[in-house]
Amino acid sequence: MTVSIVGAPLDLGQGRRGVDMGPSAIRYAGLEERLTSFGCRVTDRGNLVVPAPEALAVRDTRARFLPEILETCAELAAIVEEIVGSGGQPLVLGGDHSLALGTLSGLRAAAGVPGGAIWIDAHGDLNTPETSPSGNVHGMPLAAALGLAGEGFRHDGLALPALDPRRVVLLGVRSLDPAERTLIKETGIRAITMTEIDRIGVERAVQEAIDRAAGAGFVHVSFDLDALDPEVAPGVGTPVQGGLTHREAHLACEDLAESGIAGSFELVEVNPILDERNRSAAIAVELAASALGQSIL
Repeated sequence: MTVSIVGAPLDLGQGRRGVDMGPSAIRYAGLEERLTSFGCRVTDRGNLVVPAPEALAVRDTRARFLPEILETCAELAAIVEEIVGSGGQPLVLGGDHSLALGTLSGLRAAAGVPGGAIWIDAHGDLNTPETSPSGNVHGMPLAAALGLAGEGFRHDGLALPALDPRRVVLLGVRSLDPAERTLIKETGIRAITMTEIDRIGVERAVQEAIDRAAGAGFVHVSFDLDALDPEVAPGVGTPVQGGLTHREAHLACEDLAESGIAGSFELVEVNPILDERNRSAAIAVELAASALGQSIL
């Protein structure tokens, strides 16, 4: 397997600084060394150049810094499309979750058809500029990737819609806004909440996610570190109590690796400013290794 790392130090999509340092923190925690230790060939494409919010003006408070976010996502999409076209597997490091729009658009362009996604996250990321309570775009990328976030998300460098809603699974979700609940019901997205995981177990939940996401084109796994409980991963952009345990998260990634379903992986929302001795970035490295095939035996 050839894994191509791309850093997207984007923090324009949320109101709290720090996740722009996430890609560097994950690399510093030994990502490349861990992946090569079990046979992956690794190339590192470096980081995208992203403007700082202090240098920009907010044009629309309903979707802060959206033009700049779309430009960054279009650049990321082109890189992802190139990696897939050359037979590599993209591993995208964030950065806030708005960057997923670029990853998914690149996968859609490479595949030629919409694909599926397993979205491991405490949040739904299904808001739009009209429904978002904050105006932060990191709460909108999944709606945008489905083509449901409005005309403001149109961009020549983005291939949208990138996803088939019937093949989208939210896993570990536990914080949804009212409009997101409505959209889930209207589109047929499968939302497997933490309450359901408590009842049926993480392995059964992940297997259902695999079955639902499978199909033509591509399957992408987007892992927001806030899916984990804050006691496990304290250094994340938007922590929510009651998340996945360390072992549950590993089992999910191990099951995904065994299924062979995913052609791309993404780790987002690591915030070193809020972390403890780079602990959350180290967990991100462990999860990437499990998702890409490392096993105990």
